[in-house]
Amino acid sequence: MPLGHIMRLDLERIALEYVVPCLHDIGFCYLDNFLGEVVGDCVLERVKRMHRDGELADGQLAGPSRGGAKRHLRGDQIKWIGGTEEGCEAINFLLTLIDRLASYRINYFPICIFQAMVACYPGNGTGYVRHVDNPNGDGRCITCIYYLNKNWDSKLHGGILRIFPEGKSYVADVEPIFDRLLFFWSDRRNPHEVQPSYATRYAMTVWYFDAEERAEAKKKFRNLT
Repeated sequence: MPLGHIMRLDLERIALEYVVPCLHDIGFCYLDNFLGEVVGDCVLERVKRMHRDGELADGQLAGPSRGGAKRHLRGDQIKWIGGTEEGCEAINFLLTLIDRLASYRINYFPICIFQAMVACYPGNGTGYVRHVDNPNGDGRCITCIYYLNKNWDSKLHGGILRIFPEGKSYVADVEPIFDRLLFFWSDRRNPHEVQPSYATRYAMTVWYFDAEERAEAKKKFRNLT
């Protein structure tokens, strides 16, 4: 049986037997050892090169807080990529696999992928305050985050992604360890935060969209403008 066919069967099984049930039961899930050491290393080295070459730009800042000073909502540096850029073959492979996993949800709603966001927290104690990815119906329905941090020790390095599932009495702490792929609902069901990071922390995020909600959001934006 061709390797590609085996991979498709494995991804379908993982999606239908694990990812989909977990999303519906608890709203999030993660897969470890997603790409494997060799391919994961290729993705990591490309992301590190982007960082070294100054290709990442500061994430958005908040407005004024006490005393009129600027308060950081987020302390990451980011770059948007499509995966087809020169030297991004491993990243493109990663995005293709994530896309295949997400495609097995097609019976639930129509989805589409846009660019991926490479993010780096530089290790100076910055994080990302509690927020919701899609609080206003912009179309985002699933957030996928791939982590790239080898030998990560959250007791020393911090950087945990803490999810506050809506209506639940618990929180979920996800360590950003190497080759871990996390899924969660992007809307108000999953407020979350990135706790302060004290070592360089790399991740790549992809959002999947409900096509109808996305079209409606674009229509509302056009009407406003």
